[in-house]
Amino acid sequence: MFPLHDDNPTQLFPVVTLGVMAACVAVWVFAQGAGLDPEVLQSSVCAFGAIPAEVTGSAGAWTTGPCRAGGLSWQGLVTSMFLHGSWLHLIGNLWFLWIFGNNVEDSMGHLRFVVFYGLTGVVAALAHVAVEPSSTAPMVGASGAISAVMGAYLLLYPRARVHTLFWFLFFARVVPLPAWIILGYWFVIQLASLGVGGGGVAYAAHVGGFVAGLVLIRIFSNPRLVSAKRRGVVLLPGERAGGGWW
Repeated sequence: MFPLHDDNPTQLFPVVTLGVMAACVAVWVFAQGAGLDPEVLQSSVCAFGAIPAEVTGSAGAWTTGPCRAGGLSWQGLVTSMFLHGSWLHLIGNLWFLWIFGNNVEDSMGHLRFVVFYGLTGVVAALAHVAVEPSSTAPMVGASGAISAVMGAYLLLYPRARVHTLFWFLFFARVVPLPAWIILGYWFVIQLASLGVGGGGVAYAAHVGGFVAGLVLIRIFSNPRLVSAKRRGVVLLPGERAGGGWW
């Protein structure tokens, strides 16, 4: 199953969602060389990825792993959210962010969404660190924060229709499904994959981010705007009571 778009119109222009997408693309192209030079890509991942052993201070003098570093470093918890490992990694993350992020931003206001996105992204990275505290492999990608956005969307708009592509061998069909089915299915897959072996995927970050989104959306959302969206009512700027930029 792959989501294509939802039937959930927004009232605010998603300036933060688009800004995050633009920042990820800019970092990928200009700082990571668009993946064209393996050395540049590896250097950027080692320098700015989230490395659990550095966060926990258990790095020491490394003799194994893709990167050589040591000491205590927390910067990667933030910078890793804007790095990616391939074009497919980047495009997949931004696709999910666009489908679900604009509605979550619309439900809390721009500045709240900035704080929510950054905070849940860090929580997701810490979840990965908690599961693999001595790992020397760098984690990169926006998927932890985007998982939080998906968790928030599930709680806010579980019945919103998401047009989803189903395919099996040569059979393909687009079917509108309620968000709770798509997002619930995705979350179950992440949970089931936790103890199986990552295969290069930080499933703990996905689970941690999703749960953080479920919990924190109650603090960051604008109840007045969410209620109006559910009822299909368009609020005037003066009626938002916490929407807009905050």
